[in-house]
Amino acid sequence: MGRITGSWLSGPQAALQDGADVGEYRGEKLGLPESGAGALASSWHRCLGLLADWLMCGGISLLFVQDLQSSSLSTVVLGVWFIIGVGTVTIFGFTPGQFLTGMRVARVDGGERVGFVRALIRQALIVFLVPPLINDQDGRGMHDRATGTALIRTR
Repeated sequence: MGRITGSWLSGPQAALQDGADVGEYRGEKLGLPESGAGALASSWHRCLGLLADWLMCGGISLLFVQDLQSSSLSTVVLGVWFIIGVGTVTIFGFTPGQFLTGMRVARVDGGERVGFVRALIRQALIVFLVPPLINDQDGRGMHDRATGTALIRTR
């Protein structure tokens, strides 16, 4: 029993096969630098970018729902956030909150743009909240792994 619980109580690194290469730093296996522009964004930066996006979308949602006590306000905020996220990542490669915090979404296969389909799937997975909370050895969420993307720093 201790062997079974030890793998998940010890964190995700304990589940790796013996001798598996984790890398010196997060993002090394993806060919990203350790720090600075092009490095993987930290969890704090990602949370700050999400908070900025969510607050902005909340303000926009108030244009559609005048009553702050309305039960539909949270649904409208989620819808606005979803549409803005898909649209801006498709066109620019970042959401407004990611831009403010110095991040962008990049394809790990070296492609130019994220594209509509990847942005749509990525945003849909984030709605379920669990994929962004579960990270791999590089610190990418399940939504980024599923879409072949990574959230990287721009400055």
